Amino acid sequence: MIRIVTAASALALAFGACQALAQDAPPAASQPTPAPAPFMGAALGEGPWDFNSAEGPIHVEVLTRGLVNPWGMAFLPDGSMLVTERPGRLRIVAGDGTLDPEPIEGLPEIYALGIAGLNDVVLDPDFENNHLIYLAYSKPNPSGADEQALAVARASWEGGHELHDVEDIFLAAPWYGPKTQPERCCGQGPAFGSFGGRLLFDGEGHLFVTSGDRNYGEMVASEDNHFGKILRINTDGSAPADNPWVGREGARLEVWSTGHRNPLGLTINPFTGDLWETEFGPRGGDELNRIMRGGDYGWISVTQGFHYNGEPAEAISKVPGKIDPVLAWGPPSLNPGNIAFYKGDAFPGWQGDLLLATFTEGLQRYDTDAQGMPLNQPETLLKELGQRWRDVRVGPDGAVYLLTDMAEGAVIKVTPAEG
Repeated sequence: MIRIVTAASALALAFGACQALAQDAPPAASQPTPAPAPFMGAALGEGPWDFNSAEGPIHVEVLTRGLVNPWGMAFLPDGSMLVTERPGRLRIVAGDGTLDPEPIEGLPEIYALGIAGLNDVVLDPDFENNHLIYLAYSKPNPSGADEQALAVARASWEGGHELHDVEDIFLAAPWYGPKTQPERCCGQGPAFGSFGGRLLFDGEGHLFVTSGDRNYGEMVASEDNHFGKILRINTDGSAPADNPWVGREGARLEVWSTGHRNPLGLTINPFTGDLWETEFGPRGGDELNRIMRGGDYGWISVTQGFHYNGEPAEAISKVPGKIDPVLAWGPPSLNPGNIAFYKGDAFPGWQGDLLLATFTEGLQRYDTDAQGMPLNQPETLLKELGQRWRDVRVGPDGAVYLLTDMAEGAVIKVTPAEG
């Protein structure tokens, strides 16, 4: 629930929350305890379930089963939804949860390996008239080189089982893969990781795109590439004239902010209009950030996590010119998915609250102040279900919808419990 506080107390509360959950990492000489094995999740029970929450009982039901690593969802005007599956399929889910057995055809060639694949889907702001949708995905280099890039495709979809007029409107630069992988610091992961891929329209017709660092963090500080950046483009893929790097020689004009590792959550607070993001750190250092136009969020030189090879971070926080996270977690990593600020009628006590999907700690619900800043410790919900929560959205009906990032994936619906 939104809390109204004075400016002074807001700063104090926000600072206290950050200190509790985003403490500075230990000095370089210290090493974290070994992280547990990656959380693989558990088989999802039949449901439904009723749980208690601080704002009243909630009812949780499995709306849809039969999905493979679902990644993103978009609500359609008729009450149904589109859901992406990371291996490269786009599915239709009816309003009652029925999964259409036939995937939508006509998608571009998708590179699906590890966490690479088909990511988010969004509708054009004028979808009801132009029937356009946008997809973020990992694209293989058509030259045949073992390289990939984050791409955003635009397509026309009339409601059947085929896309039309499919074209890439944006392609992150440069191409990168095992054949072009140089010597890098810090024990970074493989080139098929850290694509980002979350999409979000603002209220002015601009499309935000999160672009990961491709596990090549040294590239992020350079302005001549799209690695580790949040991008803002027009619906044709061009850069808006008011983007912060427009006019800089050699800079990528699509960039809105930089200094990110693998940004996988993105939302606009409907009460303030602010842009918020979550991203994976290395061992620890997962972040929640309020995104500022032209902001630099520090990666790879500044992190509250630990590099995989034990190499100390160059800096932890409070570096001039770099923006520290609002919250940071770990080690162990919390593994944040998407985020949403609740606005709806179903849960009056959650109005304005921040909902954070995670792989290891269930659904986290934070009270917020009038600026959207999280207050105090979060309430942990749905952890008992043992799922890797990838996406969270507030539906048009005020219910909360989640996707489980599982090989036997599902769409979950959360409503108030009766009685």
